[in-house]
Amino acid sequence: MKTAAQSLLKKVPAKDAKLVMAHMYVAFAALAIGATMGLLQVLERTGSFQLPSWLGYYQVLTVHGVILGLVLTTFFIIGFMFAAQSVTTGGYSNKERTAGWIGFIMMLVGTIAAAIMILLNEATVLYTFYVPLQAHAVFYIGLALVIAGSWFAVWVIVLRHFRFRKENPGVRTPLLSYMATVNSLMWQIATIGVAYSTIVHIIPWSLGLTETVDVLLTRTLFWYFGHPLVYFWLLPAYMMWYAILPKIIGGKIFSDSLARLAFALFLIFSIPVGFHHQLTEPGIDPFWKYLQVVLTMVVVVPSLMTAFTLFATFEQRGRELGAKGLFGWLKKMPWNDARFLAPFVGMLFFIPGGAGGIVNTSHQLNQVVHNTLWVTGHFHLTVATAVMLTFFGITYWLVPSLTGRVLTPVMNRMGILQTILWGTGMLIMSGAMHWQGLLGGPRRSAYSEYAGNADTLAWGPYQIAQAIGGSILFLGMIVMIIIFINLAFFAPKGETEFPVAEDHPNAAPTPAIFENWKLWIGITAALILFAYTIPIIDIIQNAPPGAKGFKLW
Repeated sequence: MKTAAQSLLKKVPAKDAKLVMAHMYVAFAALAIGATMGLLQVLERTGSFQLPSWLGYYQVLTVHGVILGLVLTTFFIIGFMFAAQSVTTGGYSNKERTAGWIGFIMMLVGTIAAAIMILLNEATVLYTFYVPLQAHAVFYIGLALVIAGSWFAVWVIVLRHFRFRKENPGVRTPLLSYMATVNSLMWQIATIGVAYSTIVHIIPWSLGLTETVDVLLTRTLFWYFGHPLVYFWLLPAYMMWYAILPKIIGGKIFSDSLARLAFALFLIFSIPVGFHHQLTEPGIDPFWKYLQVVLTMVVVVPSLMTAFTLFATFEQRGRELGAKGLFGWLKKMPWNDARFLAPFVGMLFFIPGGAGGIVNTSHQLNQVVHNTLWVTGHFHLTVATAVMLTFFGITYWLVPSLTGRVLTPVMNRMGILQTILWGTGMLIMSGAMHWQGLLGGPRRSAYSEYAGNADTLAWGPYQIAQAIGGSILFLGMIVMIIIFINLAFFAPKGETEFPVAEDHPNAAPTPAIFENWKLWIGITAALILFAYTIPIIDIIQNAPPGAKGFKLW
């Protein structure tokens, strides 16, 4: 197949750039709010800091989880995918861009509605919003608006990809557009579960239209969505690692085919795996739990493929620059470039993060760490470090590219400082969380809930370490906000290229089968039906008495 290199643009069209930047403004506002809430949490758990009387611990915890885990990530990811696809396909049409703005407005309105309810202490239900915990109906309606708005966005991406194929017959689609399409399809399929649960079950119940709700069914539908959410966070980082980072270091994409295969495998195996979050819950036959554990382990394959491809890219570039030996390439990497350093440090953190994920999904090992602070530490290694540092690395070139500015040497040094602060703070905080979790420290507990217990003294040093690490992270957040504001409004005017790597000339041709969407979506649907149909039928048929399966009061 022919390549589409001749179609590449180095700048996002101006109208598309405005849409992308709107998403970035919300994302970084969410970072400031969410990180502040995180600092309050770790300080409260030391016992030496008391929250104001009008602000509850679990209220703070809900803000932290919803704002960072759902709002920041969703807005940043959609904005980044818009930019990556726009720059490699030639931009969006007026109708596509309008749909993107409609989605943005819906998500923003939904976010504000949910945030107001949390701040009013009417939705202190954590980011998992498990029933029978009940929030105000406006909170759930806000979440539904965020999901529906995201559907507008992801369908813009999917339809633009197919329009490129139609307008360029015989031309291989741009890799970044392909990756964004895979992530969009995964998000669309995964969010069907949580949307159905929220709209059909939880909102009527919160409005008083029904007296009962099926607890196990809603939890199952949440985790049908909840684990693919992890890959929705991760795959944009992979987009950066595979298709942009090689350009930043002056190299080439090691293998377009391996990159597309990895993403196709993530689409197939990311969704029918939610039961590994429910291994300790009754009501689900152990066979189906075991099946989904096996499917979860298969996701290790594209992760290892990614690790091989990335380090092969680094070694390849290092040897081009004269590196010798197994690790000689390390000396040739641009360590003084924040655009490289931040995502590279994120990659390093993903190694122990991935290992911890294998522990979490294992039948026996999960019993040791389930609902302990280990799980919180794991999330902070993966999404809060590997993903977020990569997003910060993206910001250093994406925002000036969109705003017509440049990353100055001063801002680059601040980016290096930010990476050091974030990495150091997370190493201390997450490490203490893992150790406290192994000691049995609960996943979600305020200091007042275990003060005076025998375990409090044993956990004390770990709580202090978490507070130290969280404080360093808070400083890293402040530095990142300063960099973002500078790049958006105050940096010198200039031209910043959107870095898109090219294929290595010795790479094998990309097979056309990767664009056979009926095949990949069909396999995904078959696995989902196989993994979930019988268990969900069992859950519904064996639900407790009541119209919706669970009598609350």
